[in-house]
Amino acid sequence: MNRRRFLGYGAAGTAAVLLGTGLWDTQAYGEAASAGYPFTLGVASGDPAPDSVVLWTRLAVDPLAPDGLGGMPTRNPPVTYQVATDKQFHNVVKSGRVLALPELGFSVHPEVYGLEPGRDYWYRFMFGDHVSPVGRTRTAPAPGTMPASLSVGVASCASYHGGHYTAYQHLAEENFDVVLFLGDYIYEETYGFTTDHWGTPLPSHMLHERVTLTDYRLQYALYKLDPHLQAAHASAPWISIFDDHEVEDSWHMNVSPDTPDPTTFRRRKAAAFQAMYENLPLRHTQMPSGPSIRMHRKIDYGALAEFTMLDSRQYMSDRVNRLDPKATMLGGEQADWLINGFSTSQARWKIIGNQLPMAEVDKDPNPAVKTFFGAWDAYVVERERILTEAYNRDVDNLVVVTGDRHSNYMMDLKTDYDDPDSPVVGAEIVGTSISSGRDGAGMLPAGQNYLQANPHMKFCNFQRGYCRLTITPETLTNDFRVVPYISQPDAPISTRASFVVENGLPGSSPA
Repeated sequence: MNRRRFLGYGAAGTAAVLLGTGLWDTQAYGEAASAGYPFTLGVASGDPAPDSVVLWTRLAVDPLAPDGLGGMPTRNPPVTYQVATDKQFHNVVKSGRVLALPELGFSVHPEVYGLEPGRDYWYRFMFGDHVSPVGRTRTAPAPGTMPASLSVGVASCASYHGGHYTAYQHLAEENFDVVLFLGDYIYEETYGFTTDHWGTPLPSHMLHERVTLTDYRLQYALYKLDPHLQAAHASAPWISIFDDHEVEDSWHMNVSPDTPDPTTFRRRKAAAFQAMYENLPLRHTQMPSGPSIRMHRKIDYGALAEFTMLDSRQYMSDRVNRLDPKATMLGGEQADWLINGFSTSQARWKIIGNQLPMAEVDKDPNPAVKTFFGAWDAYVVERERILTEAYNRDVDNLVVVTGDRHSNYMMDLKTDYDDPDSPVVGAEIVGTSISSGRDGAGMLPAGQNYLQANPHMKFCNFQRGYCRLTITPETLTNDFRVVPYISQPDAPISTRASFVVENGLPGSSPA
């Protein structure tokens, strides 16, 4: 169901979903309340503002039921939410009810307003006699204020079939102020694996590529059954964007490698985007409209930081060669929006959440430049325009955080990588995967080639994990947090390397 149709669904239903209040059918309430424990997929929060946050849960008493509706009845059960200033809920400051509509997979996304800036809250949901796990969230600082510090987790690429979600387990224990998730939350393929993380065989309807809305709903349910992912969501608010595997590997704009018919692919995108909305803590402004969704947005953290979240997949054009002046990663409007934001931002740190590596990565030290095709290296003219505009507009403290590559890189951003004397305008942190790529390695032969071929690359590593950013008015420190393996559970976490970006000095140095 597209956004326009949903918003016309009915006054009571619309108000219930968007505002967290509404009416319900008492018969359906009784049916659902007796069906079993409904909070099997956990809770989450996201997109924090100084006075509000969006909460999330999805009712499912049988998460892998073949119809993708979690064993819920077909009517509109009510869900109560509470927000408190303490874990024990002695001081409940906000509460309300929201209808869990089958048209949205029995998910709810109440947006809670009237909260205080820059403080922790705890939240939970109730349905019948059932109470959900408790989640912690945190609002953004008040506009114009300069917090002493901000802790940020950065994660991406969590193939369920790649291995255990040990990195999520440790991320949850960090109690970040906010988590940036940069894409590939699910993978549309099973890659031949037939069991869950505990070795239990998956039902046969879970063993094919995800194509329909039911397929994608089931894939999200499988992923969200993992307790470490649930803990990571419950530990902090998330700000999320997507990459390709939420729909199909290597898709861009309206082009699909495996679905050549444009109409069929638009249907697949619509299904994938709806399932993504149903399963992430996204505000109603991110509700999809058929095969389109607005995901690029800005989220301010007082005067300390601004997060500009990009969307390349929906706007990425075909490219004839890497110097094609018409090729675009962002599309004209989004690129202009990004550039104009350089001049209007009042934040000390300008942080761009990005799907694909922006800095050049030459694959070997031979004289000819040999880059990755599916990255900003295939859109050189647009990249140079954006980074040159940042330089000309005197943008200080530009830091790009990126996923996709299943590797850890620390790199300088330059206006022109063909000119060794071109200025450095910022730093890029490419974070490794949560689980994609299996156990990984500390260093591979390819990594040695990267370091030799790219003088602007200061670190390279291929283990699994996430990034930990500690942001103060004077420094941004990145710790590459890694685990030695994910093929078995309970791996320890360690900091493989740390780099610091100093206020007013573009680029980074070892911490």
